[in-house]
Amino acid sequence: MTREEIESLATDLIQRAPHEAAELLSRHEDEDALRALEQVNPWVAQQILQQVEPERRERILLATPSERAIQWRRNQAYPEDSIGWLMEPPVAVFRPQMTVRETVEALRKLTKRAFITYGYVTDAENRLLGGLVFRDLMLAAPEQHLAEVMFTDVFSLSPAMALTEAMKATLNRHYPVYPVCDEAGGLLGLVRGQTLFEARAIELSAQPGSIVGVDESERLTTPVGRSLWLRHPWLQFNLFTAFFAAGIIAFYQETLDRVVILAAFLPVMSGQASNTGCQSLAVCLRGLALGDFRSGQETPLFYKEAMLGLYNGLFTGLVAAVGMGCYAIWQPGSGTSPWPLAVTVFAAMTVSCVISGVFGAAIPLLLRRMNLDPATASGIFLTTITDCISIGSFLMLASWLVH
Repeated sequence: MTREEIESLATDLIQRAPHEAAELLSRHEDEDALRALEQVNPWVAQQILQQVEPERRERILLATPSERAIQWRRNQAYPEDSIGWLMEPPVAVFRPQMTVRETVEALRKLTKRAFITYGYVTDAENRLLGGLVFRDLMLAAPEQHLAEVMFTDVFSLSPAMALTEAMKATLNRHYPVYPVCDEAGGLLGLVRGQTLFEARAIELSAQPGSIVGVDESERLTTPVGRSLWLRHPWLQFNLFTAFFAAGIIAFYQETLDRVVILAAFLPVMSGQASNTGCQSLAVCLRGLALGDFRSGQETPLFYKEAMLGLYNGLFTGLVAAVGMGCYAIWQPGSGTSPWPLAVTVFAAMTVSCVISGVFGAAIPLLLRRMNLDPATASGIFLTTITDCISIGSFLMLASWLVH
Protein backbone atom coordinates (compact mmCIF):
# COMPACT_ATOMS: atom_id res chain seq x y z
CA MET A 1 0.00 0.00 0.00
CA THR A 2 1.11 3.56 -0.67
CA ARG A 3 1.79 6.05 2.11
CA GLU A 4 -1.50 7.84 1.38
CA GLU A 5 -3.42 4.55 1.58
CA ILE A 6 -1.76 3.72 4.90
CA GLU A 7 -2.71 7.12 6.30
CA SER A 8 -6.28 6.66 5.10
CA LEU A 9 -6.42 3.23 6.75
CA ALA A 10 -5.06 4.67 10.01
CA THR A 11 -7.76 7.36 9.97
CA ASP A 12 -10.41 4.72 9.38
CA LEU A 13 -9.11 2.67 12.32
CA ILE A 14 -9.40 5.63 14.70
CA GLN A 15 -13.03 6.20 13.76
CA ARG A 16 -14.06 2.61 14.49
CA ALA A 17 -14.59 0.61 17.65
CA PRO A 18 -11.67 -1.74 18.46
CA HIS A 19 -13.47 -4.90 17.29
CA GLU A 20 -14.54 -3.19 14.06
CA ALA A 21 -11.02 -1.90 13.46
CA ALA A 22 -9.66 -5.42 14.01
CA GLU A 23 -12.11 -6.75 11.45
CA LEU A 24 -10.97 -4.07 9.00
CA LEU A 25 -7.33 -5.08 9.50
CA SER A 26 -8.20 -8.67 8.61
CA ARG A 27 -8.64 -7.52 5.00
CA HIS A 28 -5.08 -6.19 4.77
CA GLU A 29 -1.61 -7.65 4.72
CA ASP A 30 0.24 -7.97 8.03
CA GLU A 31 2.86 -5.40 7.11
CA ASP A 32 0.26 -2.84 5.99
CA ALA A 33 -1.72 -3.43 9.18
CA LEU A 34 1.37 -2.76 11.30
CA ARG A 35 2.25 0.40 9.38
CA ALA A 36 -1.28 1.73 9.90
CA LEU A 37 -1.29 0.88 13.61
CA GLU A 38 2.00 2.71 14.08
CA GLN A 39 0.28 5.94 13.05
CA VAL A 40 -2.46 5.86 15.68
CA ASN A 41 -2.35 6.47 19.42
CA PRO A 42 -0.48 3.55 21.08
CA TRP A 43 -3.36 3.04 23.52
CA VAL A 44 -5.83 2.72 20.64
CA ALA A 45 -3.44 0.46 18.73
CA GLN A 46 -3.14 -1.87 21.72
CA GLN A 47 -6.92 -2.02 22.10
CA ILE A 48 -7.27 -2.96 18.44
CA LEU A 49 -4.56 -5.62 18.72
CA GLN A 50 -6.37 -7.13 21.70
CA GLN A 51 -9.35 -7.80 19.42
CA VAL A 52 -7.21 -9.56 16.81
CA GLU A 53 -6.81 -13.34 17.02
CA PRO A 54 -3.58 -14.22 18.89
CA GLU A 55 -1.93 -15.90 15.90
CA ARG A 56 -2.68 -12.99 13.59
CA ARG A 57 -1.57 -10.53 16.27
CA GLU A 58 1.83 -12.20 16.49
CA ARG A 59 2.16 -12.16 12.71
CA ILE A 60 1.36 -8.45 12.60
CA LEU A 61 3.88 -7.60 15.32
CA LEU A 62 6.53 -9.66 13.59
CA ALA A 63 5.72 -8.44 10.08
CA THR A 64 8.69 -6.05 10.01
CA PRO A 65 11.68 -5.55 12.32
CA SER A 66 9.98 -2.50 13.85
CA GLU A 67 11.18 -1.18 17.21
CA ARG A 68 7.66 -0.02 17.97
CA ALA A 69 6.17 -3.45 17.28
CA ILE A 70 8.74 -5.05 19.59
CA GLN A 71 7.86 -2.48 22.26
CA TRP A 72 4.15 -3.20 21.87
CA ARG A 73 4.75 -6.89 22.50
CA ARG A 74 6.44 -5.95 25.77
CA ASN A 75 3.65 -3.54 26.66
CA GLN A 76 1.04 -6.29 26.62
CA ALA A 77 2.44 -7.53 29.93
CA TYR A 78 0.98 -4.44 31.67
CA PRO A 79 -2.66 -3.63 32.55
CA GLU A 80 -4.73 -1.84 29.93
CA ASP A 81 -5.28 1.27 32.05
CA SER A 82 -1.59 1.76 32.75
CA ILE A 83 1.39 3.70 31.44
CA GLY A 84 2.97 0.43 30.32
CA TRP A 85 0.39 0.12 27.55
CA LEU A 86 1.41 3.47 26.07
CA MET A 87 5.17 3.02 25.94
CA GLU A 88 7.08 3.72 22.75
CA PRO A 89 10.61 2.43 22.18
CA PRO A 90 13.33 4.61 23.72
CA VAL A 91 15.44 6.36 21.10
CA ALA A 92 18.46 8.65 21.38
CA VAL A 93 19.90 6.66 24.29
CA PHE A 94 23.60 7.22 24.93
CA ARG A 95 26.35 6.40 27.41
CA PRO A 96 27.82 9.01 29.80
CA GLN A 97 31.36 8.61 28.44
CA MET A 98 30.33 9.61 24.91
CA THR A 99 31.44 13.03 23.73
CA VAL A 100 29.16 15.76 22.50
CA ARG A 101 30.64 15.41 19.02
CA GLU A 102 29.85 11.67 18.88
CA THR A 103 26.35 12.27 20.21
CA VAL A 104 25.53 14.96 17.66
CA GLU A 105 26.73 12.72 14.83
CA ALA A 106 24.53 9.88 16.12
CA LEU A 107 21.55 12.22 16.43
CA ARG A 108 21.90 13.30 12.80
CA LYS A 109 21.31 9.70 11.77
CA LEU A 110 18.57 9.00 14.31
CA THR A 111 16.47 12.03 13.39
CA LYS A 112 16.09 10.64 9.87
CA ARG A 113 13.95 7.77 11.17
CA ALA A 114 12.47 9.04 14.42
CA PHE A 115 11.09 12.21 16.00
CA ILE A 116 13.40 13.01 18.90
CA THR A 117 12.62 15.50 21.65
CA TYR A 118 15.11 14.58 24.35
CA GLY A 119 18.15 12.39 24.58
CA TYR A 120 18.73 10.04 27.50
CA VAL A 121 21.88 8.81 29.19
CA THR A 122 22.01 5.31 30.69
CA ASP A 123 24.71 3.13 32.23
CA ALA A 124 25.75 -0.35 31.15
CA GLU A 125 22.74 -1.85 33.01
CA ASN A 126 20.40 0.53 31.15
CA ARG A 127 19.64 2.53 34.31
CA LEU A 128 18.61 6.08 33.54
CA LEU A 129 21.30 8.55 34.65
CA GLY A 130 20.21 11.79 33.03
CA GLY A 131 18.59 13.64 30.15
CA LEU A 132 19.89 15.69 27.26
CA VAL A 133 18.46 18.91 25.88
CA PHE A 134 19.53 19.87 22.37
CA ARG A 135 20.32 23.43 23.44
CA ASP A 136 22.87 22.18 25.97
CA LEU A 137 24.49 19.99 23.31
CA MET A 138 24.77 22.91 20.91
CA LEU A 139 26.39 25.15 23.52
CA ALA A 140 28.74 22.51 24.94
CA ALA A 141 32.32 21.94 23.77
CA PRO A 142 32.57 19.11 21.20
CA GLU A 143 34.96 17.11 23.39
CA GLN A 144 32.90 17.34 26.56
CA HIS A 145 31.46 14.10 27.87
CA LEU A 146 27.72 13.67 28.27
CA ALA A 147 28.20 13.16 32.00
CA GLU A 148 29.17 16.83 32.13
CA VAL A 149 26.32 18.08 29.94
CA MET A 150 23.31 16.00 31.00
CA PHE A 151 20.80 17.07 33.65
CA THR A 152 20.40 14.47 36.37
CA ASP A 153 17.09 15.51 37.92
CA VAL A 154 14.98 13.45 35.50
CA PHE A 155 11.27 12.96 36.17
CA SER A 156 10.05 9.50 35.14
CA LEU A 157 6.88 7.42 35.25
CA SER A 158 6.34 3.85 36.37
CA PRO A 159 4.94 1.31 33.86
CA ALA A 160 2.35 0.04 36.36
CA MET A 161 1.10 3.57 37.10
CA ALA A 162 -2.57 4.09 36.20
CA LEU A 163 -3.39 6.73 33.59
CA THR A 164 -5.24 8.79 36.19
CA GLU A 165 -2.23 8.85 38.51
CA ALA A 166 0.08 9.69 35.63
CA MET A 167 -2.13 12.59 34.56
CA LYS A 168 -2.07 14.04 38.07
CA ALA A 169 1.71 13.58 38.29
CA THR A 170 2.32 15.33 34.96
CA LEU A 171 -0.40 17.97 35.19
CA ASN A 172 1.96 20.83 36.11
CA ARG A 173 5.01 19.64 34.19
CA HIS A 174 3.87 19.86 30.56
CA TYR A 175 6.84 17.89 29.23
CA PRO A 176 6.41 16.64 25.65
CA VAL A 177 7.97 13.25 26.52
CA TYR A 178 8.30 11.26 29.75
CA PRO A 179 10.73 8.35 30.30
CA VAL A 180 9.28 5.21 31.86
CA CYS A 181 11.51 3.32 34.30
CA ASP A 182 11.19 0.20 36.42
CA GLU A 183 11.84 0.08 40.17
CA ALA A 184 15.58 -0.30 39.60
CA GLY A 185 15.66 2.79 37.38
CA GLY A 186 16.00 0.84 34.15
CA LEU A 187 14.73 2.71 31.07
CA LEU A 188 11.82 0.72 29.62
CA GLY A 189 10.29 3.15 27.14
CA LEU A 190 8.92 6.61 26.50
CA VAL A 191 5.42 8.10 26.73
CA ARG A 192 4.51 11.29 24.94
CA GLY A 193 2.38 13.76 26.86
CA GLN A 194 -0.03 14.07 23.96
CA THR A 195 -0.46 10.29 23.86
CA LEU A 196 -1.17 10.18 27.60
CA PHE A 197 -3.88 12.84 27.55
CA GLU A 198 -5.43 11.52 24.33
CA ALA A 199 -5.75 8.06 25.88
CA ARG A 200 -7.42 9.47 28.98
CA ALA A 201 -9.71 11.66 26.89
CA ILE A 202 -10.83 8.64 24.86
CA GLU A 203 -11.53 6.71 28.03
CA LEU A 204 -13.50 9.56 29.59
CA SER A 205 -15.51 10.05 26.40
CA ALA A 206 -17.05 6.61 26.87
CA GLN A 207 -18.23 7.37 30.41
CA PRO A 208 -21.51 9.23 29.62
CA GLY A 209 -22.68 6.33 27.47
CA SER A 210 -21.72 3.75 30.08
CA ILE A 211 -23.94 5.50 32.63
CA VAL A 212 -27.05 4.64 30.59
CA GLY A 213 -25.93 1.22 29.38
CA VAL A 214 -24.19 2.12 26.10
CA ASP A 215 -21.11 -0.03 25.57
CA GLU A 216 -17.85 1.92 25.26
CA SER A 217 -17.04 0.11 22.01
CA GLU A 218 -20.09 1.49 20.19
CA ARG A 219 -19.43 4.28 17.69
CA LEU A 220 -21.49 6.23 15.19
CA THR A 221 -20.45 3.76 12.48
CA THR A 222 -21.45 0.65 14.46
CA PRO A 223 -24.01 -1.43 12.49
CA VAL A 224 -27.62 -1.41 13.65
CA GLY A 225 -27.57 -5.10 14.56
CA ARG A 226 -24.59 -4.81 16.89
CA SER A 227 -25.88 -1.57 18.42
CA LEU A 228 -29.17 -3.32 19.15
CA TRP A 229 -27.29 -6.21 20.77
CA LEU A 230 -25.25 -3.83 22.94
CA ARG A 231 -28.10 -1.57 24.03
CA HIS A 232 -31.24 -3.70 24.21
CA PRO A 233 -30.34 -5.91 27.22
CA TRP A 234 -29.96 -2.83 29.39
CA LEU A 235 -33.32 -1.51 28.21
CA GLN A 236 -34.93 -4.82 29.15
CA PHE A 237 -33.25 -4.58 32.55
CA ASN A 238 -34.50 -1.01 32.92
CA LEU A 239 -38.03 -2.16 32.03
CA PHE A 240 -37.82 -4.91 34.63
CA THR A 241 -36.71 -2.49 37.35
CA ALA A 242 -39.43 -0.02 36.34
CA PHE A 243 -41.98 -2.60 37.48
CA PHE A 244 -40.92 -1.87 41.06
CA ALA A 245 -42.09 1.74 40.74
CA ALA A 246 -45.24 0.52 39.01
CA GLY A 247 -45.83 -1.88 41.90
CA ILE A 248 -45.61 0.98 44.39
CA ILE A 249 -48.19 2.97 42.44
CA ALA A 250 -50.46 -0.07 42.29
CA PHE A 251 -50.08 -0.58 46.06
CA TYR A 252 -51.40 2.95 46.69
CA GLN A 253 -54.06 2.78 43.99
CA GLU A 254 -56.82 3.40 46.53
CA THR A 255 -55.14 6.65 47.61
CA LEU A 256 -54.82 7.78 43.98
CA ASP A 257 -58.45 6.89 43.28
CA ARG A 258 -59.51 8.96 46.27
CA VAL A 259 -57.27 11.96 45.50
CA VAL A 260 -56.75 11.95 41.74
CA ILE A 261 -54.81 15.20 41.90
CA LEU A 262 -51.83 13.26 43.30
CA ALA A 263 -51.26 11.54 39.95
CA ALA A 264 -50.43 14.89 38.32
CA PHE A 265 -47.43 15.33 40.62
CA LEU A 266 -45.92 11.85 40.28
CA PRO A 267 -43.71 12.90 37.30
CA VAL A 268 -42.64 16.01 39.23
CA MET A 269 -41.48 13.96 42.20
CA SER A 270 -39.75 11.36 40.05
CA GLY A 271 -37.99 13.89 37.83
CA GLN A 272 -36.72 16.06 40.68
CA ALA A 273 -35.36 13.12 42.65
CA SER A 274 -33.73 11.67 39.54
CA ASN A 275 -32.02 14.97 38.69
CA THR A 276 -30.72 15.32 42.24
CA GLY A 277 -29.26 11.82 42.13
CA CYS A 278 -27.76 12.36 38.68
CA GLN A 279 -25.95 15.49 39.87
CA SER A 280 -24.43 13.56 42.74
CA LEU A 281 -23.58 10.66 40.43
CA ALA A 282 -21.84 12.93 37.92
CA VAL A 283 -19.67 14.57 40.56
CA CYS A 284 -18.73 11.23 42.10
CA LEU A 285 -17.81 9.69 38.74
CA ARG A 286 -15.74 12.74 37.87
CA GLY A 287 -13.89 12.43 41.18
CA LEU A 288 -13.19 8.75 40.57
CA ALA A 289 -12.01 9.44 37.02
CA LEU A 290 -9.65 12.23 38.11
CA GLY A 291 -8.36 10.32 41.11
CA ASP A 292 -9.74 12.84 43.64
CA PHE A 293 -11.48 10.17 45.72
CA ARG A 294 -9.50 8.33 48.39
CA SER A 295 -10.43 5.42 50.60
CA GLY A 296 -12.02 6.61 53.83
CA GLN A 297 -13.74 9.60 52.24
CA GLU A 298 -17.09 7.82 51.94
CA THR A 299 -18.66 9.27 55.10
CA PRO A 300 -17.77 12.94 54.36
CA LEU A 301 -18.95 12.46 50.77
CA PHE A 302 -22.29 10.97 51.83
CA TYR A 303 -22.76 13.72 54.42
CA LYS A 304 -22.07 16.42 51.84
CA GLU A 305 -24.53 14.92 49.33
CA ALA A 306 -27.15 14.43 52.05
CA MET A 307 -26.86 18.09 53.06
CA LEU A 308 -27.03 19.23 49.44
CA GLY A 309 -30.07 17.02 48.96
CA LEU A 310 -31.65 18.50 52.08
CA TYR A 311 -31.17 22.10 50.99
CA ASN A 312 -32.20 21.38 47.40
CA GLY A 313 -35.20 19.44 48.62
CA LEU A 314 -36.27 22.23 50.96
CA PHE A 315 -36.05 24.92 48.31
CA THR A 316 -37.58 22.94 45.44
CA GLY A 317 -40.09 21.36 47.82
CA LEU A 318 -41.27 24.79 48.85
CA VAL A 319 -41.91 25.79 45.25
CA ALA A 320 -43.59 22.44 44.52
CA ALA A 321 -45.76 22.79 47.61
CA VAL A 322 -46.97 26.21 46.47
CA GLY A 323 -47.69 24.74 43.06
CA MET A 324 -49.63 21.85 44.53
CA GLY A 325 -51.61 24.16 46.83
CA CYS A 326 -52.55 26.49 43.98
CA TYR A 327 -53.44 23.55 41.77
CA ALA A 328 -55.70 22.09 44.50
CA ILE A 329 -57.44 25.45 44.94
CA TRP A 330 -58.00 26.02 41.24
CA GLN A 331 -58.89 22.42 40.44
CA PRO A 332 -62.67 22.30 40.58
CA GLY A 333 -64.20 19.54 42.62
CA SER A 334 -60.97 18.23 44.10
CA GLY A 335 -62.65 17.89 47.48
CA THR A 336 -59.33 18.03 49.25
CA SER A 337 -57.84 20.73 51.42
CA PRO A 338 -54.73 22.23 49.77
CA TRP A 339 -52.69 22.31 53.01
CA PRO A 340 -52.25 18.55 53.50
CA LEU A 341 -51.40 18.22 49.82
CA ALA A 342 -48.79 20.99 50.03
CA VAL A 343 -47.23 19.51 53.17
CA THR A 344 -47.13 16.08 51.50
CA VAL A 345 -45.32 17.41 48.45
CA PHE A 346 -42.89 19.45 50.54
CA ALA A 347 -41.97 16.56 52.86
CA ALA A 348 -41.76 13.96 50.10
CA MET A 349 -39.60 16.22 47.91
CA THR A 350 -37.18 16.87 50.77
CA VAL A 351 -36.88 13.22 51.78
CA SER A 352 -36.46 11.94 48.23
CA CYS A 353 -33.80 14.53 47.37
CA VAL A 354 -31.74 13.64 50.44
CA ILE A 355 -31.86 9.91 49.77
CA SER A 356 -31.34 10.31 46.02
CA GLY A 357 -28.25 12.46 46.57
CA VAL A 358 -26.71 9.85 48.86
CA PHE A 359 -27.48 7.00 46.46
CA GLY A 360 -26.06 8.99 43.55
CA ALA A 361 -22.69 8.93 45.30
CA ALA A 362 -23.04 5.43 46.74
CA ILE A 363 -23.82 3.50 43.54
CA PRO A 364 -20.52 4.12 41.69
CA LEU A 365 -18.55 3.48 44.89
CA LEU A 366 -20.40 0.21 45.41
CA LEU A 367 -19.76 -0.85 41.82
CA ARG A 368 -16.07 -0.04 42.19
CA ARG A 369 -15.86 -2.07 45.39
CA MET A 370 -17.34 -4.99 43.43
CA ASN A 371 -14.49 -4.57 40.90
CA LEU A 372 -16.93 -3.30 38.26
CA ASP A 373 -16.74 -0.17 36.14
CA PRO A 374 -18.34 2.57 38.33
CA ALA A 375 -20.01 4.09 35.29
CA THR A 376 -21.53 0.87 33.97
CA ALA A 377 -25.29 1.48 33.76
CA SER A 378 -25.16 3.37 37.05
CA GLY A 379 -27.81 5.73 35.65
CA ILE A 380 -30.24 2.85 35.25
CA PHE A 381 -29.73 1.67 38.83
CA LEU A 382 -30.05 5.23 40.09
CA THR A 383 -33.26 5.88 38.13
CA THR A 384 -34.88 2.79 39.63
CA ILE A 385 -33.95 3.75 43.17
CA THR A 386 -34.96 7.40 42.85
CA ASP A 387 -38.30 6.50 41.25
CA CYS A 388 -39.13 4.06 44.02
CA ILE A 389 -38.03 6.49 46.76
CA SER A 390 -39.76 9.58 45.39
CA ILE A 391 -43.03 7.92 44.37
CA GLY A 392 -43.10 5.69 47.43
CA SER A 393 -42.50 8.49 49.94
CA PHE A 394 -44.99 10.77 48.16
CA LEU A 395 -47.84 8.24 48.12
CA MET A 396 -47.08 6.94 51.61
CA LEU A 397 -47.22 10.43 53.11
CA ALA A 398 -50.33 11.19 51.08
CA SER A 399 -52.08 8.11 52.45
CA TRP A 400 -51.35 9.37 55.99
CA LEU A 401 -52.00 13.09 55.63
CA VAL A 402 -54.62 13.46 52.93
CA HIS A 403 -58.20 12.49 53.75
